[in-house]
Amino acid sequence: MTAMEQMGARAKEAARKLAVAGSQKDVALEAIAQALVRDCDKILEANRIDLEQGEKNGLTAALLDRLALTEQRIQGMANGVRQVKALPDPIGQVLEGSVRPNGLSITKVRVPLGVIGIIYEARPNVTADAAALCLKSGNAVILRGGKEAIHSNTCIAQVMRDALAQTDIPVDSIQLVQDTTRQSSIDLMNLTDYLDVLIPRGGAGLIRAVVEQAHVPVIETGVGNCHVYVDKDADLDMAAEIIYNAKTSRPSVCNAIETILIHQDVAKQALPKIKKRLDEKQVQLRGCEKTRAILGDSVIPATQEDWSKEFLDYILAVKVVDSLDEALQHIARYSSGHSECIVTENYAAARAFTSQVDSAAVYVNASTRFTDGGEFGLGAEIGISTQKLHARGPMGINELTSMKFIIQGDGQIR
Repeated sequence: MTAMEQMGARAKEAARKLAVAGSQKDVALEAIAQALVRDCDKILEANRIDLEQGEKNGLTAALLDRLALTEQRIQGMANGVRQVKALPDPIGQVLEGSVRPNGLSITKVRVPLGVIGIIYEARPNVTADAAALCLKSGNAVILRGGKEAIHSNTCIAQVMRDALAQTDIPVDSIQLVQDTTRQSSIDLMNLTDYLDVLIPRGGAGLIRAVVEQAHVPVIETGVGNCHVYVDKDADLDMAAEIIYNAKTSRPSVCNAIETILIHQDVAKQALPKIKKRLDEKQVQLRGCEKTRAILGDSVIPATQEDWSKEFLDYILAVKVVDSLDEALQHIARYSSGHSECIVTENYAAARAFTSQVDSAAVYVNASTRFTDGGEFGLGAEIGISTQKLHARGPMGINELTSMKFIIQGDGQIR
């Protein structure tokens, strides 16, 4: 049995006990939250090593931001764990029930998926978020983070396992793969005897590799080529603020926007206002010819590739469109199905946008940065699903469950 298979076997045994753990899961989550705060200095020291190595290896400022932990971010991780703890336990929830003409009582109830594998990249907060969500939903988890965050992830995982050791929840409910070579990812993708589902969190390359190579079921998450469309009936001051927030508040995350579309009727008024706001963060603009005609040579000519690229940086593609319909066509062609926004005071335009845009989250007059499990009231999230089966959008505890039918009879035969 390989090392990965041994982890799988331990996870499967832990999952069997977790499925009936009940309120003990909340005791364990509180222990984890307290441990994260108590061992904050230890986690920050491990993170410092990762940041130093990341700088030496030439990671961009945006990637270093994804990697960086602070006392505030660690407190946020602990708060996220407590938010998950406060959620109703989904396991055992009765979804449907009926009594058949033959007297059989049939009940459909929520059950855990079992063992969840998660492959993710530079963000060490995922280690705590994912573990908390999996634990609350009765699932064991095998975490495989990126090499950039190995010291941070190892420390966080050990802090959580030490906390579990003081409770009735099996320590192997949370396991971290220490090997960050490509082979460990391949081994996890092929853990068919033990893994019930695999969730990749990261860039387009990672997600594509997992979807194409995995032999276990995959929930596709994450890539966020998100748009804001400024309609001809938009409040332009509101549009500038929404775009500024959606791009610059944290450009390295998947719910940050990558493209803005401006209706031609307001482009001359809107673009200078938007650019002035974005200049505060030195956002590089890559625009179409009409955009450059309005804003000048400070805007880099946009290439075809720019419309489909997730920059994850202070870079924004800009296009002037003739109509709402052209904006819808552009989004349909280039969107990754994550989050899109229309800024408009026109009710009919808002209705057309929300009904015709086929993404997991569609906004009217609000920043796409709200596409987040916590902001949607789900607690921490396991990721943003951009597919349609079996989950879509921010994935909380309910999305980490399946269901089974319980049938009670008194001797019926067929």
